[in-house]
Amino acid sequence: MICAHDEEKNLRNLIPALLQQDYPVFEVVVVDDRSNDGTYDYLRELSASDNRLRIVKVDHLPAHVNAKKYGITLGIKAASHEWILLTDADCTPYTTTWIVSMSRYMDENARFVLGYSPYEKQPGLLNLFIRYETLFTAIQYIGFAGLGMPYMGVGRNLAYRKSYFLANKGFNSIMNITGGDDDLYVNRHATAAITRVCTDVNAIVYSQPKKTVHDFLAQKKRHLYAGKKYRLKHKFLLGLFMGTQIFVWLTAFVLLGFGIQPVTVAALLLVRLFMLGLLTHRAGLRFGDPFPGYAVAILDILFAFYYLSTAPVALISKRVKWKN
Repeated sequence: MICAHDEEKNLRNLIPALLQQDYPVFEVVVVDDRSNDGTYDYLRELSASDNRLRIVKVDHLPAHVNAKKYGITLGIKAASHEWILLTDADCTPYTTTWIVSMSRYMDENARFVLGYSPYEKQPGLLNLFIRYETLFTAIQYIGFAGLGMPYMGVGRNLAYRKSYFLANKGFNSIMNITGGDDDLYVNRHATAAITRVCTDVNAIVYSQPKKTVHDFLAQKKRHLYAGKKYRLKHKFLLGLFMGTQIFVWLTAFVLLGFGIQPVTVAALLLVRLFMLGLLTHRAGLRFGDPFPGYAVAILDILFAFYYLSTAPVALISKRVKWKN
């Protein structure tokens, strides 16, 4: 299922890829959220030749309701099947066995299946940083889920049961919060007993990365804003990690200021960077998204400044927007 607003260009790439999935019985539900481009006409044209495509058109948004959550809710209610597999309009499954791979984890007791969705590799430092941040986020939420503490998922590659969604009144408790249709919903309702993680390479869904620093930071601001609503224990653990990231580099500069030999400080940092690079490299291979461990040397310090610049802004912001 996809919720789309003015996404004709991306849907022309995504929908054919979804309809080519090697799975016996499925449907593609697209929620057209008040699009002003040719989205609806394209979907109507395509649905005339393939009855697996179901269109849900949103012409009016009720007051004080989040557009994306409202659209997803309508899409889920219109869906014919029990399992809802979500992605975004600017995504593309890596293989034709995405549905098959994710469905292997949809056992009788499962209510959630968390997937991995990296960003496409493109030239430039910004793209490298985006891919690093995405991989590191995956290491966290997949790792925590593996330890019995699921706290988030990404809507680019996330599945949950329709009956469970409806029984828990969907997004009612978070409907007025911008964002959080994926991570915050998982945070509120997922538990170890009902959550599965799929790291199968064939289940990867690639997404289009932001092209400018401004757009990337705006996107991360939305994510961090939703993170303010996480359960307290999750906020504590994630805050601890964030604080440690910043503390390491601040401590290095403080030690230099107190006259500690630069060679000693550099050696300590190199040990950290080596371990971090090894972790990142191995995780990338495990997730089917190879990442150069050597790049961590520059990215780690950028990550610390990134936290310092984005977290405070997101924490004090009262509201952020999702498109229109």
